[in-house]
Amino acid sequence: MIIGRVYGSIVSTHKLDTLVGYKFMLVQCIENGKLVDKYLVAVDGVGAGMGEDVIIATGSAARVALKKNDTVPVDAVIVGILDEKQA
Repeated sequence: MIIGRVYGSIVSTHKLDTLVGYKFMLVQCIENGKLVDKYLVAVDGVGAGMGEDVIIATGSAARVALKKNDTVPVDAVIVGILDEKQA
């Protein structure tokens, strides 16, 4: 799992049919409690908004997170919105 902050959204008018209806978000990664210069494109599975800190599942776990269709070609899915972080 990866923690990150939603930086923006990505619009794609031409994509595979299996990706139609999914919202893509640009997420800046957080490592050791700090934003780093590393970004991911993730499918939004929970309705995350700009500036929110999120939890991202990657790899096969990302596809499983999209319960409707586990054959969608995605590698990162936002699976949670962080309410607070504790050390």
